[in-house]
Amino acid sequence: MRTTAQTRRRQMDRALRWSLLLFFGFLVVTQQVLTNGPLVSYDKEINSQPKPQFEGFAGFLLRRLDDLGLRGLTAAVLLIAASFIAYKFKTWRPLNLAMVSLLSLNLVVGTFKLFLGRTKPRDGFDLLHAGGMSYPSGHASNAVLSWGILAYLIYRYAKVDRYQGRLASAGVALISLTVCTVSLIRHTHWFSDLLGGLFIGSALLVAVIAIDRYVPSKSQLH
Repeated sequence: MRTTAQTRRRQMDRALRWSLLLFFGFLVVTQQVLTNGPLVSYDKEINSQPKPQFEGFAGFLLRRLDDLGLRGLTAAVLLIAASFIAYKFKTWRPLNLAMVSLLSLNLVVGTFKLFLGRTKPRDGFDLLHAGGMSYPSGHASNAVLSWGILAYLIYRYAKVDRYQGRLASAGVALISLTVCTVSLIRHTHWFSDLLGGLFIGSALLVAVIAIDRYVPSKSQLH
């Protein structure tokens, strides 16, 4: 029992360190946005590049890929899946973790969006405190946190091996990068918006994992 407790403590400590490191990355990006740093110049350079135009079915497909980071869709999928896992394995833990993830994400990201008020590239200018909701990207943070928590719940509470867990992690990374790429093509976010969203979403994801490792659960199989 002591060995198990020590292992969980080490896992929690490692997760907390990674969460703090990722949050520091988010603060660095935020500092760049607030001070109009070199990263903001890079934003404008990327946005000035010609973007491919997608119409018809290609345009429809592009919007559906963008929806993989949509708050309503990701939250619905996560809550439904977490409810099923909770029912299947007779534990409230998956649903509780899903709720904590969504509440923390909306609180942190929503607060920064309102505080900064950054405009979107489609507006044709980049201003802070102008009533915009661009930074940090909710699509990027939603994608990495919601799909990431779902992958974690499946790994921890369902009978999957490490190889399948790694495949799920790779899927989360692919979805997140896809959402970011589509956002750049559609001019819905600056590059720094997406980078900040990935950092804060990842920081919250690892923090929730740290919480889960801190409190023992008999339903966890790994």
